[in-house]
Amino acid sequence: MGGHGAWPYDEKPLLVFWETTKACKLKCKHCRAEAILEPLPGELSTEEGMRLIDQVAGFGKPSPIMVFTGGDPLMRRDIFRLLGYALERGVTAAIAPAVSPLLTGEVLDRLAGMGVAVSLSLDSPYPGVHDSIRGVEGTWKRTVAAVERLVSRGARVQVNTVVMRETVDGLADMVKLLKDLGVKVWEVFYYVPTGRGAEESDLSPGEWEDVTHFLYEASRHLIVRTTEGPFFRRVAVARRALEERGLDPDEVLRPGPLYGRLVSRLRELLGRGGAAKAQSMGTRDGKGIVFVSYNGTVYPSGFLPYPVGNVREKSLQEIYRGAELLVKLRRGEFKGRCGACEFRDICGGSRARAFAYTGDPLAEDPACAYRPGSYSWLEKNYY
Repeated sequence: MGGHGAWPYDEKPLLVFWETTKACKLKCKHCRAEAILEPLPGELSTEEGMRLIDQVAGFGKPSPIMVFTGGDPLMRRDIFRLLGYALERGVTAAIAPAVSPLLTGEVLDRLAGMGVAVSLSLDSPYPGVHDSIRGVEGTWKRTVAAVERLVSRGARVQVNTVVMRETVDGLADMVKLLKDLGVKVWEVFYYVPTGRGAEESDLSPGEWEDVTHFLYEASRHLIVRTTEGPFFRRVAVARRALEERGLDPDEVLRPGPLYGRLVSRLRELLGRGGAAKAQSMGTRDGKGIVFVSYNGTVYPSGFLPYPVGNVREKSLQEIYRGAELLVKLRRGEFKGRCGACEFRDICGGSRARAFAYTGDPLAEDPACAYRPGSYSWLEKNYY
C-alpha cells in the first residue's frame, strides 16, 4: 500500500476496517476487541454490510481498501458473500481471519482464488511465546502452515506482529522467519493497552525508539509498516537523510542497547540487506484510517475507542469528512510535544496510545522519546 503520497486524506480514507463480528475462538491476552465466543446482538446484518460496502465504493476510484476484521470474520456465515460483493463493487478487499479451526485449507484456497489479501497474526518466532499470547496451544504451528499455503497459492499475504514486552526480544528472528516463509509485508503493531491489554506489557519510550530504529534496518529485508507506531516515519526520514550524506545513523542518533542487541542479531542472521523499504505515508487514526465496529459505530481506529458516529444513522462519507474529532486529527491539532513537533504531519504520534493513557485523543503520545526541534539541530550540524 505504499506510494499514496497524493491520497486525498480529507476526502476519503485509505483503509476502512470493518469489525464484522466480535465472535472469535481464540483468547488473545491483548485483544482489542475483547472477543467472545458468540456474536453480540446488534451486529450489522448482511444487507447492512452490503450498504456499508456501497458506501466505501461511493468514496470513488481508487476506492479505500476494505479490511474485514473481527473478532474472527470467519465466524460470520455470510463472509464470502460479503467479500464477493466488495469485489463486485470494485472495492479492494482484505481479510484478517483468526487462525482457528475455521481457517481450513479449503478456506485458504478460496481466499487465494478470489484475490483477497490475507493478513495473519504471528507474534513471535517462538511457538511457546505466540501460543501463550493467543491463548490456544498449537496456534503458532497452524499459522505458519496457513502462511506457507497462501504463499504457495500466490496470495497476497501480510503478517501482523504485536510488539510488547513478551515479544520484543524475538523481533530479529521474526524477520528471518518471515523471509524463510516468503512473506513480503510485515505489519508491526506497537502495543496499546486497550481492550484486554495490560499496561505492564508496554515498553518504555527509549525501548520504543530502539524498536523503531531496528525496524528501519529490518525494512532492508522486507516491507515494514507500522500500526500505532507513526514515529517510524520520523526515524526513517532521519536515518535516510544521514545515509544519503554518507554518515552512519547509529553514530549520529545513538540508539540504545535494545537496538544494539536486535540489530546485531539481525545482521548475524541475514547480513546487512539492501535499500530500506520503510514506508512513510502520513496515515494515522482518523487520517486515512477509519474503523466501523460490529454494530456500525465508527471510531478513528480500532485501538481508539472514541465514537464519532454510526453508519446506521449517517453515511460513512459524512462521518469521515465531517466528524469534529476526525477533522481535528487530520489537521494535526495536537497538544504537548506532538503539537509542537516538526513531524506533526507525517507522524502525529499514536492517538490511540494518547487516549489510552490520558483519556484525550489529542494529547501527546507518551511512548515517544523525541524532543521536538532535534531534527533541525541535526540538519544544521550534519547536513
